[in-house]
Amino acid sequence: MFEYQNEHYENRNQMYNYNGMPENGPAEPHKPSASPNPGHTGKKARILKKAGAITLSAILFGGVAAGSFQAVNYLTGYQTPAAESAAASAGNNTASLLQTASLPSTADGKGSLDVSDIAQAVMPSIVSITNKSVQEVQNYFSLFGYGYSGETIPQETESRGSGIIIGKNDTELLIVTNYHVIADADTLSVAFNDNQVYEANTKGTDPDNDLAVIAVPLESISADTMSQIAVASIGDSDSLKVGEQVVAIGNALGYGQSVTTGIVSATNRTLNSNMNTANTSEDSADQPAYIQTDAAINPGNSGGALVNMKGEVIGINSAKLASTEVEGMGYAIPVSRVSDIIEKLMNETTRSKVTEDQKSSIGITGITVTESVNSVYGIPSGVYVAGVTEGSGAEKAGLRKGDVITKFDGKNITQIQELTELLQYYPAGETVELTIQTIGSDNAYTEKTVSVTLGHAVNSGSQSGSSGQPEANSQKDMSAFY
Repeated sequence: MFEYQNEHYENRNQMYNYNGMPENGPAEPHKPSASPNPGHTGKKARILKKAGAITLSAILFGGVAAGSFQAVNYLTGYQTPAAESAAASAGNNTASLLQTASLPSTADGKGSLDVSDIAQAVMPSIVSITNKSVQEVQNYFSLFGYGYSGETIPQETESRGSGIIIGKNDTELLIVTNYHVIADADTLSVAFNDNQVYEANTKGTDPDNDLAVIAVPLESISADTMSQIAVASIGDSDSLKVGEQVVAIGNALGYGQSVTTGIVSATNRTLNSNMNTANTSEDSADQPAYIQTDAAINPGNSGGALVNMKGEVIGINSAKLASTEVEGMGYAIPVSRVSDIIEKLMNETTRSKVTEDQKSSIGITGITVTESVNSVYGIPSGVYVAGVTEGSGAEKAGLRKGDVITKFDGKNITQIQELTELLQYYPAGETVELTIQTIGSDNAYTEKTVSVTLGHAVNSGSQSGSSGQPEANSQKDMSAFY
């Protein structure tokens, strides 16, 4: 410290000497004049020596004192205000960096990706699905009483949704979506990330959980498309926490793939059967649970992906509360809850709708057992057999009036419409297993499984144990041939 200060002082002295020089050049050397008194000169030299010694002693004493002072401060931990300010500043920067590094959102890998990174990584595994079908709609003229009362006319309809590529086998690319996205479809088409469109077939369905798996033949997919798509990475929805950021990706409003972001608003949320209101009743524990999010989920997003900040699919977008009084309440099916169901659907036989001449029939007339009928009469939920066609596969299998069909080829049946939908994919002549509840002599229902060979739908034959064929304008879910 002393040496540095001394050198600095010397530099200032040199500068002073330099500045004292005249602008036109160095001054002439000073020539001392001859001293007329040598004795006076010797006395002056002794005085100068004493003055120099005193000055040097003072400097040395000051340096030693300063060093001792700093040493004492160091040992006692005392800092000057300037040092305290510098130390505090350095301490705050370090603490800030440590706090950022230890945030839960980064310590466990959450939030490690930007939303744009997630979109880029996940979009190749998201597809757009188009469902084309022919629906029976009321005749326009019947509304005005022009002799067309009760008549319907066929009308082609088109709806759109989303899907997630979840795997492939030796011959097919497999895509999971919502059941309501592909329900009643005459034809299904899938648009991949490169906007190329391919036809798809139904692999397996589970209406109770609103799930379906469809398949696209690998041989129909070009090499260029295959290079631009990917199988989605599946995450753990059970580990989700309320407030965790999520991203929803899907074919919103049919305009093409879009991305929205939000947070997990709630987990284990249940909905009423109409999917329009949240269920807060005590009996909701037995109903499927959903992930609630404020990420925008609009029509067309159904079947798309809800992903975490690692780019992993943790939910299948399914519904949005339809009300002008609520905002930001979308729902997704947790993948961990339905992973076993999806795997089962992936391994079912791929089917497409049969041609008109191959349409099949079980050989019964059936009625949906509603919840009210179930509660009042104790009849199991399913399709009540109101009559059996003589000579049909149902009669040969031992079905009789009063039986209740609860499963068709291993798939749960709770209403006539589900049975009708399934029969469209099974040709006449195929043998399927039916699970039925049959009533015994003690008026108690017992479960059994029977094998039924499907007949042609146009050759239903006559009825036994029924009042005959229902009228043309009878309600389809009340009594009809199946």
